Formats: sequence, structure tokens, C-alpha cells
Amino acid sequence: MSRPENYSSIEQLVSPEKAAPQQSLTLPDAVALIVGIVIGAGIFQTPALVANYAGSDFAVLLFWLIGGAVSLVGALCYAELATTYPHVGGAYYYLKRAFGRGVAFLFAWARMTVIQTGSIALLAFVFGDYASQIWRLGTFSPSIYAAVAIALLTALNIVGLQQGKWTQNLLSAAKVLGLLLVVIIGLAATPNTSTPVESASSGTWGLALVFVLLSYGGWNEAAYISAEIQNRQRNILRSLLISIGVITVIYLLINWAYLRGLGLANMAKSEAVAADLMRSLWGEPGAFFVSLLIAVSTLGATNATIFTGARTNYAMGQDFSLFSFMGRWQQRPSTPTYALLLQGAIALALVFLGTLTRKGFETMVDYTAPVFWFFFLLSGISLLVLRKREPQITRSFRVPFYPFTPLLFCAVCGYLLYSSLVYTGVGAVVGVVVVVAGIPLLLWNSYRQGRA
Repeated sequence: MSRPENYSSIEQLVSPEKAAPQQSLTLPDAVALIVGIVIGAGIFQTPALVANYAGSDFAVLLFWLIGGAVSLVGALCYAELATTYPHVGGAYYYLKRAFGRGVAFLFAWARMTVIQTGSIALLAFVFGDYASQIWRLGTFSPSIYAAVAIALLTALNIVGLQQGKWTQNLLSAAKVLGLLLVVIIGLAATPNTSTPVESASSGTWGLALVFVLLSYGGWNEAAYISAEIQNRQRNILRSLLISIGVITVIYLLINWAYLRGLGLANMAKSEAVAADLMRSLWGEPGAFFVSLLIAVSTLGATNATIFTGARTNYAMGQDFSLFSFMGRWQQRPSTPTYALLLQGAIALALVFLGTLTRKGFETMVDYTAPVFWFFFLLSGISLLVLRKREPQITRSFRVPFYPFTPLLFCAVCGYLLYSSLVYTGVGAVVGVVVVVAGIPLLLWNSYRQGRA
């Protein structure tokens, strides 16, 4: 099958003939990268939401243990895909190879309008929640902080004032330091025996898992570094297993600390659970310190997400003529200005949506979750499709207990897709509508290319 001539950037990204990334990442490098990606702002926000749907301390910890187990099952599936098709295009390449260019376009469209921009707004809301613990700006304080952060960081990216690598690493270290501090203080505290909350129903179990697995999200980014890992036939799987094990232990410890220091009821109603824990034990100075630490680290994560998201949009603009305006790179400064502006505008619109609905962070989870789990489900199915369609390709790692393991992963993704649609709010509907709106754009783009 011939390809349109302007279908270039993503092909360069994923084609081994046009790109040859160096295998420079060691096993410790890969583990550190995956752990750094996964342990983000979510763990400072979602534990309170999960506690609200649990009903007991045991249920809270069980949810987080299940999250680790589900991530492990998914990691085994991604390990086969990444070792068999080690391309930096990651999921884009698997979906394109299994289902064709149209599905790959919708995935790229979803990243631009829902997944990546929703993540920017979500991170900005976490920044707003913790910045509001330091200095509140009125009724809509978290939303104001979120909007200002997105606008300011987008502007800084446009003028080329990027943070150096050492600064970004410092912000990541601050995030880990904050977690360790909360764990130590919480576990050293006298147990808090607050009044239990209402027990979870079968429906809220699904919603609780949506929030848990949001915090585990990011391990699949190993697919995007698969072409750069040394001895990838062994180290891709090992890096996934080690990193998920480390993350699961950290998440269980932090939730145990929250439960011990605050009690289930206080944890469930908290808007900034780490700050509330520190306030209950060290007073306002403790809350101020951890809020500042988390706000700064979350701001760094927001900046990194803005930076990488704009580059993805630039590549999309190179590939699809309908979005060619995003494929323009400003030489001075060296930035994809139009891609950044569009991304910033969408993220600001999502902040407005979050302000109109229940809570900003929770609404962004609603907005991104159905779309995320839909494409995660397709990634799992792509393993089954490619196994059947391309049996001749050498697979250095084969997922154990095939086809049971990928079918289990697909079943979990399907259940979480269902839960994120049924038990969430208006944000989920908006997210789905936005992705569906990409279909006529795909048809129009194909029509334009056909006439060219």
C-alpha cells in the first residue's frame, strides 16, 4: 500500500529505516524514567477520592494493590509489543500496524484534544489545590491558579525560556522528597480512628479503580523508549516489572500513612490530603512546607507535559494537511508556536469546564478516563491481532498464559471504560464527543489528500 507523500513525521518517528535511536538507556535508567513518569501529581490527589469510595482501611489498601496487579498484567502485554516492535512511536505504531492509519489518526487527535491537554489541566488543578493551601485567591482559587499556570508556562515555552535539565530533575527530586516526608511523618503518628465512611458499592468499586489506575498511569511510556533501551529483549520486561513493583510499594506506604495519620473519614473529605496530614501533625508550618513542595514539583510536571504535548502536535501537523498550521516551527525562538498556542487554548477551555462542574481535578479525570481506557483497550487488542496476522515475526518475549493474559487485560480495560462512562459526570461525555468529532476531520483530511 502506498503512503501519501506528506505522511512523513510520524513515519520518521516510527520507521527504523528513517530513524535509528541509539540504545543508550541502561536498566536503571529505564526504571528511574518509568518511576519518575508514574509517580506524579495524582498520588497527592486521588487517595482522598479513593477513600471516599472505599468504606474501610482494608478496602483502600486493597484498591491500590489491585491497581499494581492490573498494571503488571498490562505491562506483560506491552513488553511483548515493545520487544517485538521496538519503535519510539509506541502505541501509535502498534495501532497503525494493527488497525490502520485512521485509528492511528484518532489516537493522535485524542492525545491533542483530550489525553495530553486533559493531563495538563489535571496537573494544573493539583497545583492550584496545593497553591491555595499557601495563599487562597477566593472561591475559585484552584481554577485561577490552574489557568495562570497554563498561560504562563505556555508563554515561557513560546519565547523559548525552557527549564534546564538540572532544574527539572530538582523538581522531580522535590516530589519524591515530599512523598518520603509524608510517609515517615504519617507512619510515626498516633493512629487516627475517625468515623468510618459508607461502604463501597459494586459501581463505586469501578470508579475507585479509575482513580487508582490514573495514579499508576505512565508505565506504558516504556513503549516510547523501547528503541533506546540496551539489551531490550531482557531489559524492557525487567524495567517494567521492577518499576511497577517499586511504585506499588510506595503507593501502599503513602496510603497507609494517610490512613494512620488522618483516619479514613478525614482522608475521604480532604481536598489536599498531604497538606492536611502535615497540618494535623505539625500545624500550619508543616502544611505550608509540604504544599509548597508539591506545588513546585507539580508545576514542573505541568511544564514538561506542555513541552512534550506541543511536539506531538507539531508532528501531527507535519503528517496531516488539515493541521499543517501546527507543523510550522519558529526558528527564533526555536519552538512550535502554533502547536503551543492551540494546546494552551484547549487546556484553558478544560480549566473552564472543570470550574463549571463538580471539581476541577475530578472533572479532568472524567474527561480523560474513557478516552484513555478506550485506546488502552485497543492496544491490548492489537497484541491479539498482530499475533494472528504476523506469526512469522520473531518474538523474543511472549506474554505468559497467552491468550488468557491479554484477554484479562482487555477485560479490565473494558470494565474501566464502562465504569468511566457510567459512573462519571459530564466531563466524560464531553471527552467522548471531542474524540468522535475527529472522525469527520479524518474524512475531510483524506478527501483533501485525495484531491491533491
